[in-house]
Amino acid sequence: MLIYLMPCGVLKTLNGECGMMWKNKNVLVTGGMGLVGGHLVERLVELEANVVVTKIINDPHSYFNRKTLGDKVIVADCDLKNEQQVKDVITKCEIEIIFHLGAQALVPVAYHNPRETIETNIMGTVNILETARNYPGVKAIVFASSDKAYGISDKLPYYETHELKGQHPYDVSKSAADLICTAYFKTYDVPVVTTRFGNIYGPGDLNFNRIVPGAIKSGLNGEPLEIRSDGKMIRDYVYVKDVVSGYLTLAENIEKTKGEAFNVSSGVTLNVLDMVNHVSEVMDNEIKVNILNNAKNEIPEQYLDYSKISNLLNWSPKYKLADALKETIDWYKEVI
Repeated sequence: MLIYLMPCGVLKTLNGECGMMWKNKNVLVTGGMGLVGGHLVERLVELEANVVVTKIINDPHSYFNRKTLGDKVIVADCDLKNEQQVKDVITKCEIEIIFHLGAQALVPVAYHNPRETIETNIMGTVNILETARNYPGVKAIVFASSDKAYGISDKLPYYETHELKGQHPYDVSKSAADLICTAYFKTYDVPVVTTRFGNIYGPGDLNFNRIVPGAIKSGLNGEPLEIRSDGKMIRDYVYVKDVVSGYLTLAENIEKTKGEAFNVSSGVTLNVLDMVNHVSEVMDNEIKVNILNNAKNEIPEQYLDYSKISNLLNWSPKYKLADALKETIDWYKEVI
């Protein structure tokens, strides 16, 4: 789908009629060149939305680039920490729906650079919300929070009613941004819905410090996998295509979902070593591990209950772990 920006700022498409609810909707995806963003942008293009993506450092091997999505969307130079740039993109492109995925999302990076993490994750969110507060064209915002926003809890799984009590830089940045979204809805009626996910994996994740891409790379290259933790940390793993489905479902039902938070999960809860074993089985290749046990600011055990979105919107994950891992591994075989 070829998209161009009219002088008046209105997005137009050059493709035929589609008849779907996303057709010709002006949609902004912050973080659209990342793992989840790339898959979300791909799906929105398929649905014939007019997509604007905020530009970040762009890896030529990313899912976004390998799918040549840059030829099908508008890529806007926009620093989310710059309020005027955010305002310009939203107003000039007459954005109607925002998926706010743009963030510094790596816990180790947050440990070494807390200020950048806090400024990006909190003020980037504030700038989106503040523009939407003053621009009536925005009809829906889906904010990507995280299970890290809950912090450490002795009561699991996490429900949306759990207190948000992050303790470390990344966790706190998500807790704060999450609460700020609630404040903008309750105070200004900004139509924002918050999503809280676990560990997302799938084709396109080039952060090899993460367990799934790291394990696949080690298996393909015959190298030991370095595990930062003790290997016993329990996480909730969810496939990227199920995440995209969750985002779209929440946006499509914004009148029911605005002002609320929703856990989106696969129900797959594994410790790190178990996930490595699953990757190894699907690859039919032994993966040797080297336990470093030097992880900092990590929560020992996290997993989510997703009954709220299931009961309200009839959403559920579609991908089984083995099938999702096979799709993921096949993608890395072409890249590594």
